[in-house]
Amino acid sequence: MATPQRNYNTKDVDMLVTASTILESAITNKAFLQTKRSTWADPFFDDLKAKTDNAVQTHLGVDSAKDLRQATQALTGIQKQAIKDLAEVKVQISEDFKSNKTERDEILKQLGFTTYHKDAQKGDQEGLINLLFQFKTNLTPALKNKIINKGTAQILLDTITGYADTLKNADVTQESYKGTKKTITAAALKEFNEIYDNIISICKIAGKFYKDQPALKDQFSYSKVAKTLNAQSKATPPQTV
Repeated sequence: MATPQRNYNTKDVDMLVTASTILESAITNKAFLQTKRSTWADPFFDDLKAKTDNAVQTHLGVDSAKDLRQATQALTGIQKQAIKDLAEVKVQISEDFKSNKTERDEILKQLGFTTYHKDAQKGDQEGLINLLFQFKTNLTPALKNKIINKGTAQILLDTITGYADTLKNADVTQESYKGTKKTITAAALKEFNEIYDNIISICKIAGKFYKDQPALKDQFSYSKVAKTLNAQSKATPPQTV
């Protein structure tokens, strides 16, 4: 069986989470939508959402599309400010410890800057996750006091460790954030394409129904929902130090 081509040009998980989000909007507004289109009568939206969430769990190894979406939103919400705050800490460490380059480099390495900072600056979410967790793990009381005594504000260090807690509470890990590395079969791709095609049809039709209500119309714009959920490099421009 030949592997089908994707009808969409995003990652599978991004498409599925976008689809699930749009379906939640459809379910919320189904009283109106079902008056406009008989084939959307119950359990149409609920069944399609169940199919979508099951595809996330079965093929991507994530327990729930809702959990994944919330984790995405948690990361998106802190990404820009976290990168800014990390850059402020890095430049202060670099300057405060420049008289002892060995110590400076060791601190930057311990806190994750050496390995992950460039990727995080480019909008790489896994890079940011890894940097924040390594920062929190290796910022011992002794190292923290050393950095503070050189001039870096304690509240800045505490804020950054708090970002890591935010991600932890959202169950974001390198393994689960974008789904485990599973091989996507031809059957899975066929199912993904069916979900996508249904979602696009819902978006096009519902968008017309809500043409005079911009806020609701946006809830059925595939591109706008996807952009909101998925903080990519375009959404978080590279930061300079």
